[in-house]
Amino acid sequence: MHKHHLRLALATATAAALTGGLLTLATATSATAADSAHVPAADFNGDGRGDVVASAHGSYVSGRAGAGQIVVLYGTATGVSSAKRTTISQNTAGSPGTAEAGDGFGAESAYADFNGDGYDDLAVSAPWEKVGTDTNGGGVAVLWGSASGLTGKGVTVTDPAPSSHDFWGKDLAAGDFDGDGKADLAVGNSSSTIHVFKGGFNATGTPGGRYTIKPPIHTGTNDFPYGPLSLTAGDVNGDKRTDLIVDGYETQSDYGWNQNYFVPGTASGLSVASAKVLKPGIITAIGDINGDGYGDIVSGAGWDSTTTDGTPVPDASNGGKVNITYGAASGPAGTSGITQNSGNVPGTSEKGDGFGWDLDLGDVNGDGYQDLVVASPNEDIAGVANTGQVTVLYGSASGIDTVSGVQGLAQSTAGVPGNDEKNDLFGADVKLDDVTGDGKADLVLGSYENEGNGGLTYLPSNGTKITTSGSRTVAPSSSGLSTTGTPQFGAVFAD
Repeated sequence: MHKHHLRLALATATAAALTGGLLTLATATSATAADSAHVPAADFNGDGRGDVVASAHGSYVSGRAGAGQIVVLYGTATGVSSAKRTTISQNTAGSPGTAEAGDGFGAESAYADFNGDGYDDLAVSAPWEKVGTDTNGGGVAVLWGSASGLTGKGVTVTDPAPSSHDFWGKDLAAGDFDGDGKADLAVGNSSSTIHVFKGGFNATGTPGGRYTIKPPIHTGTNDFPYGPLSLTAGDVNGDKRTDLIVDGYETQSDYGWNQNYFVPGTASGLSVASAKVLKPGIITAIGDINGDGYGDIVSGAGWDSTTTDGTPVPDASNGGKVNITYGAASGPAGTSGITQNSGNVPGTSEKGDGFGWDLDLGDVNGDGYQDLVVASPNEDIAGVANTGQVTVLYGSASGIDTVSGVQGLAQSTAGVPGNDEKNDLFGADVKLDDVTGDGKADLVLGSYENEGNGGLTYLPSNGTKITTSGSRTVAPSSSGLSTTGTPQFGAVFAD
């Protein structure tokens, strides 16, 4: 199955319908992510090192196909591996729900300290879960962090309007949208209405409050679940309140092109009345690239400049493009773009490469500027189709430097584990987090290895750049996952 980006099979039909098939990345099904560039990283066990949540939403559980699981890899002084991990399904003791075929548990996740106990918790969804007679009603749970990390114990986040939409939880983002010091959770679905739970959750799953916002994006049906394609949380205007970037298909034109909307946080929560239109790009991260104190918005538009029927695509580039919108006290300000034809970015902008299909921000060298990793998972290398590569670009006072220090990494790079193989989709998801506790962001990336089994590659920071010294792979078989079917381990990381 084709997918509009490396995360959400739910929107595949939507992409084909609204873009004439322009979003045709790869032969895999996968799920979306919360898409929030958190600094610092998630810390579920409170040890000061970043932890990584990798989905396996296509995995078998107790013989049930596609029931889904998550794998929590805990940070250590030597990085992440399967030696210190927790694998959780809906059949794990204390976890809300029951593992059923096709639920897709783990397809979407977002972290924050939702109960204020000092440990990060995880909001996680099963967007295809059957609820009563509603086949794709969807479900969301919050799993509690503890000194032992995530154990699977948690509560259900009840859908307040189940008859108004499907795919409850297909998009999640966590932040403090009203600046009251308590974590809020934004939950998307197949409609254009986003439900925001504020003030955290208590031990029974009751939130401090709830409200809705409705950005100008397409709503959908069971066959075409539009709604938001991704939600990204971060402080763009520096007011200590989290803002939300809502990605979807705009409603102003007949064609319905992809569009991002900046929805600012205020003392009363997110305000659509003050929303601003941004450059397109489904996968988004927010971080301070140029060190001016404001969060910059980086969005990946990994599609080509024309659709399959030859229709020109606005603000697009063959092979994909990354759009950067710089933050300011007034919100989004100036913009710039990066393609594989920019500076010393490796490769050449060619149709179908998918440059920008995934990306993330983190400070690799500890200089105070957020650095950028961009995946082009459909990149062909030495004639091998869709093997994939990632590019690491470093932040500076003038923004992302596309000339100095640029790194291109593939499985054929010396020291990187594995080999360039057809349809590996190296960089299916990418994550920059400090998992060793040294104050420098390390790189964890997923692939579609072995026809959909998936796998992770860990590449640490040496304090100056991403290095292959100390690199390793994390396989599904060593992480408590069945390789029956296509578990897609590492297709999405929690944000």
